[in-house]
Formats: sequence, structure tokens, C-alpha cells
Amino acid sequence: MNDTLQSLYNVILDRRANPQEGSYTCYLFDKGLDKILKKVGEESAETIIAAKNGVESDTVGEISDLIYHLLVMMADQNIPLSAVMEELDRRSQKIGNLKQFHVTDKES
Repeated sequence: MNDTLQSLYNVILDRRANPQEGSYTCYLFDKGLDKILKKVGEESAETIIAAKNGVESDTVGEISDLIYHLLVMMADQNIPLSAVMEELDRRSQKIGNLKQFHVTDKES
């Protein structure tokens, strides 16, 4: 799974470095951070709606769209995928965070 994300991220980085006419990824980079962030927001909302509707294939599609747009945002911000994977790994090593999660949930 990690290889798939890294491969996709590499394609996104390549599109940023070597723009190709007709590439949606290049279009996003050309339009800039505001457009990229708008797409992240839209895909987040669409993922929520798909999950609420309960159709797994739709939810999987929207999650995929969201992840793609998050990767474009990361590339735009020069955040390597490895940094996110390391953070997720670090968090997965924690035990006993239930109380902290409940406090966070109540505040948001």
C-alpha cells in the first residue's frame, strides 16, 4: 500500500517538475494553492456525504479523490510523503490516548 501512495506521489512530483499539457495535476499546480485547497475541501465534503449514504464503492472513490488532492497539496508545500508516514507510524506506537481523543472531540 505504501508503494502505491509513493508511486502516485512521485507522479505528482514529476508533473510539478515537468508540466504536461492536458494534465489535471499540472492544472492544479498552475492555479495555485487556493485551487488545490478548494479541491481538498470539496473532496472532504464529498467523502463525508458518500460515507453517510453508505455506498462503499462511492465512499472508496471519494476517499481516493481526497487522498490524491492531499498529495497534490503536500507536493505544493514540499512536504514529503515520508514525513506523513513517519508521523502516522509514530502515532500508531502510542498507547492509552483515549482520554486525549475524547477531549479533542468535545472541543471540535
